[in-house]
Amino acid sequence: MLRYALLEVRRTLRDPGFVIFGTAMPVLMYLLFTNVGGAGDGDGGADWEITSMVGMAAYGALSSAVGTGTGIAEDKSLGWLRQLRITPIPPRQVVLGRALAGSVTVLPALLAVLAAGGLINGVRLAAGQWAALVVLLWAGALPFTLLGIGNGYRFTAQTTGVVNVGCLMGMAVVGGLWFPVELFPGWLRSLAGYTPANRFADLGWSVTRGSAPGALTVAVLLGWLFVFGSYAVVSYRRSARTA
Repeated sequence: MLRYALLEVRRTLRDPGFVIFGTAMPVLMYLLFTNVGGAGDGDGGADWEITSMVGMAAYGALSSAVGTGTGIAEDKSLGWLRQLRITPIPPRQVVLGRALAGSVTVLPALLAVLAAGGLINGVRLAAGQWAALVVLLWAGALPFTLLGIGNGYRFTAQTTGVVNVGCLMGMAVVGGLWFPVELFPGWLRSLAGYTPANRFADLGWSVTRGSAPGALTVAVLLGWLFVFGSYAVVSYRRSARTA
């Protein structure tokens, strides 16, 4: 399983489009949000830059994680998945191996946004906070990798791309990764607290506030991990029957 995961990591990182666009877009969006039109000036400017940095780092990691599914759908159309099924690797290990590979590929976007925050926007955090941000956001991206994997096994390559973009945009907006949830109407603000993207970003926001992630954040993410993980395994088995 680990050899399979390493193979998938190498295949993904060899794709210049994935690395360039998956890394550059979140950084560009972060810098635009925090530097265009006087954003971040005045009271609360530093807090907004930190909050936006974490939100956009979470968005970049989420985008790369969900994007794992597009590669799976392409592999399915090329017959690579049929080759995997004749190996002795069980379905759960295939899904887990691909999830581990997807978790590694979220790091470029995550690190690039955090680097832009520190080097360009002058965000200052303690060394331990920077390390905790990377570790928590890296680990917290696993549910979204499983969501992308499930989409890749279930849909065609073209449909997977559309579904992934829809999932990404919806989760980012409702989860408050682009705009503070305090600006949402009351009912949507309450809903946002139970969305996976909002609780994913809260892993990082809690670190910048100098506290550990709350119990509700951990519980919500574990719940979504189970949901998306089950979805990925069921989709893999379904693809075996329909391919």
